[in-house]
Amino acid sequence: MPHLVILYTSQLDGETDMSALCRHLADTMLTLRDEAGKAVFPTGGVRVLAYPAAHGATTDGSGDHAFCYLNLRMARGRSADVHRRTGEALVAAARAHFAPLLAGRAIGLTLQVDEGAEVFDGKFGNLHPLFTPP
Repeated sequence: MPHLVILYTSQLDGETDMSALCRHLADTMLTLRDEAGKAVFPTGGVRVLAYPAAHGATTDGSGDHAFCYLNLRMARGRSADVHRRTGEALVAAARAHFAPLLAGRAIGLTLQVDEGAEVFDGKFGNLHPLFTPP
């Protein structure tokens, strides 16, 4: 955790670089600091994944309307201010990325930040040690 999952209408693949968006959002997450100046998210925990919807319907079907939903899920324990600043930073990064598209086509964008209590949280792997100083 944190995981930022992006679901988008598939026509965006031909109109913007979704891999660049993922990298930009991950880099944005890595710059965030809490009130004490500590990194909000551990480097080894940041994941940004994007998936085009194989099927979908947007609005009333009257045009080629695109949509992109970004959902950040983070573990509990961060302040309301960190939640707000995180959301604002990610919206600004996504807005900058999509600015050229917004200037020329209809696209809906939503970013949601969720924090929740897990009923089970099994984590395993070997990424975190790569970013933990000796």
